[in-house]
Amino acid sequence: MLWFTLATAVPVFLLALAGFLGGVWAIVAVLYLTAFVFIMDRLIEYAATDKDTHEEFPASTALCIFLGFTHLILIVVAILALSGETGLNIWERLACFILFGQYFGQVSNANAHELIHRGSRWLNRLGVAVYSSIFFGHHASAHTKVHHTWVGSLRDPNTARLGESVYRFWPRAWFGSFMAGLRAENAMRARAKTPSPKWTHPYVWYGIGTLITLIVAFLLAGWAGIGALVAVSLYATLQHLASDYIQHYGLKRRKLANGKLEPVGAQHSWNSPQVFSSAMMLNVPRHSDHHLNPNRPYPNLRIEEDRMPILPKSLPVMGIIALWPPLWRHMMDDRVAAVNGVTQP
Repeated sequence: MLWFTLATAVPVFLLALAGFLGGVWAIVAVLYLTAFVFIMDRLIEYAATDKDTHEEFPASTALCIFLGFTHLILIVVAILALSGETGLNIWERLACFILFGQYFGQVSNANAHELIHRGSRWLNRLGVAVYSSIFFGHHASAHTKVHHTWVGSLRDPNTARLGESVYRFWPRAWFGSFMAGLRAENAMRARAKTPSPKWTHPYVWYGIGTLITLIVAFLLAGWAGIGALVAVSLYATLQHLASDYIQHYGLKRRKLANGKLEPVGAQHSWNSPQVFSSAMMLNVPRHSDHHLNPNRPYPNLRIEEDRMPILPKSLPVMGIIALWPPLWRHMMDDRVAAVNGVTQP
């Protein structure tokens, strides 16, 4: 658990110091989440963490809980810092915008993703609270009830199509997943033998969570607080959706003779083996194994380069490359064709 703790928990304290004190702490935090992560990826061999870690499950859950609750605290810090309430100057506030947006997008989102896959109801609710605090509550429904079922097909809004730019993908995925998740929840409620009260609809609670966060932002810093929350949430969500874009870009599931889609396989997700950036995102870049074993705790996720498609660079680096569509397609389209041409179980 050392790499997971170092990569995810240390930035919590750096961001808090940057949000209240700015100055050198803002610089240190930026360097940690960029240069330090990149250097650590180059220094550590990925095979070092490819081992059975069932004994670490209690510690992995404790880290998820810690990250979930500290996210809710860091949201408050971000609102105060970005709205000017902590006395930061312009460049310090800009640095904090990048810092908090990147952390929420890469770490908080990854942790919420882990929480909604856990069997515990209250851990799921903590994950929903994290998502809802950044206007992304519907992902808790769309991810588990739509994405995992229809990944690699046109029925999944979060599967990027070959040739689609990340700029086209962003709005399509957000609004598409919102509606797809809503339809899935409505269908599930309609099939229930005992009707549930309308107030128990998950989308009602996603809205309540977001509304509470907006009220807190206004009480902390007025309309400037609202603006800070909206801005950092948008940045974080775009980063999360960029990960979705990268991890399934162009990959398709074949239709079988009976008209159904082939089962989800290792070949339907892109992966990256770099240790430190993967640890920072709780092994989300080991994406094939996650789709094959959705309930497997993040320390136990495996990567097998001989049968899992591998990205040419780490997930954060590919996120930067995706912002330049010609370079992205130059690097990825031939790889997509090669993977889609292989039929493996």
